[in-house]
Amino acid sequence: MSYLTVEGVMRLTGECFCGQINYEIRGVLRDARSCHCSRCRKAFSSQASAYAEVDPVDFRWLGGADLLTTYASQEGFGLQFCKCCGSTLCGIYQGEIHGVTLGCLNEDPQLEIGRHIFVGAKASWEKMPEGVVQYVGAET
Repeated sequence: MSYLTVEGVMRLTGECFCGQINYEIRGVLRDARSCHCSRCRKAFSSQASAYAEVDPVDFRWLGGADLLTTYASQEGFGLQFCKCCGSTLCGIYQGEIHGVTLGCLNEDPQLEIGRHIFVGAKASWEKMPEGVVQYVGAET
């Protein structure tokens, strides 16, 4: 399914695995990336994250926000999860929405992962596809 438009503005929706938490984005996602560090592998229960930034004013919870659990680091970055099913829904920075996990979107966001970061720390069993933009660390 492709994205919906409302008055010419991209509209995306997303939800957790159990469907009790849902949200909408009225705007464009940007800076899609995949992080292969050990922390992201644990947080996303996968070989890497798939994440894109969103302007906080373009994001709103439609339902189930009371079911969110937040894990935040000392640097102010964190993740929000569904306390029922455990889905990682979004990233936060200093209490505001910073980005969303691409796997929880219901529509095609019309973007591609632009870079793979921390591939120097990727799992030994993961094989990177040829031709993707890769950085050993954050962007070096």
